[in-house]
Amino acid sequence: MVVGKELALIDEEDRTEEGSDNRAQVRVWLRLLACTSLIGAELRRQFREEFDFTMPRFDVLAQLDREPGGLVLGELPKRLMVTAGNLTPIVDRLVEDGFITRTPSAVDRRVQIVCMTAEGRKAFRRMAKKHGLWLSSLLAGFPKARLDGLVRELDDLKGAVKRATEEARA
Repeated sequence: MVVGKELALIDEEDRTEEGSDNRAQVRVWLRLLACTSLIGAELRRQFREEFDFTMPRFDVLAQLDREPGGLVLGELPKRLMVTAGNLTPIVDRLVEDGFITRTPSAVDRRVQIVCMTAEGRKAFRRMAKKHGLWLSSLLAGFPKARLDGLVRELDDLKGAVKRATEEARA
């Protein structure tokens, strides 16, 4: 993570590039990254200590919980924004531990379908409840009305970033 001296260097570079001043954009990015890192580290610690589980495994189960009929294995990396290579050992471990199944599609044997088992769903629901409580605890010092406003602002920011990336690709 970029901090202190590095931030000053970034600020200086941003001011000199075409005479622009991009400090606000850099500061937003750094604050978002800092919040994500702080919250993520605490959630990872809680999952490890309470459930001997990892966030990536929880994220896979969260996706499968939304799809009672299961998902094509190739869809998971897209939804989780990771590579298939990063996902394979996670899926293997979840299968090994009995949380999910992986079976060939009846239509195309090359396609794998992953589904949560009853045991996996029960474990996920227990972890999801705790996940919500941990987040509530972490954000308890920030008033709900301000959280609601922040969500609206971040929705707008997300839309602006999506539009900018689409324009850049066009």
